[in-house]
Amino acid sequence: MKTKLSKIILGLTLLSFTGLAIMPTATVFADDPSSDVCNLDVPPSVKDAAGCNSNSDNLTGIVVSVLNVIIGLSGLIAVVFIIIGGIGYMTSAGDAPKLEKARKTILYAAIGLAICALAFVIVNFAIGIIYSGNETT
Repeated sequence: MKTKLSKIILGLTLLSFTGLAIMPTATVFADDPSSDVCNLDVPPSVKDAAGCNSNSDNLTGIVVSVLNVIIGLSGLIAVVFIIIGGIGYMTSAGDAPKLEKARKTILYAAIGLAICALAFVIVNFAIGIIYSGNETT
């Protein structure tokens, strides 16, 4: 039973790390103020959409970037604690206090990871609403 559980936990841990290796990345071209769109003779709305005249939005972008980094680091720490809890669970050798401590570590780290994910979604959604000027109905 213990070896089967430890293999499952190890497999889930390795699976979570492989997800990091295959995570897609997005290329954003419009955020570069020196892009070709800014130098072309196009309507001002196109230049605004491309971010050419975004002097007042720099603070918003910096705040969002800082918050996303903080949330990302918090999520990384939560994943590390899940791994620590899994190792503690595997090495507890049936000792009840060690098992309980490891289970609580995994549980609280999973809750923290869920909070980080929700915080990321909420911050980006709220900034998107504020940035676009739309109001929720």
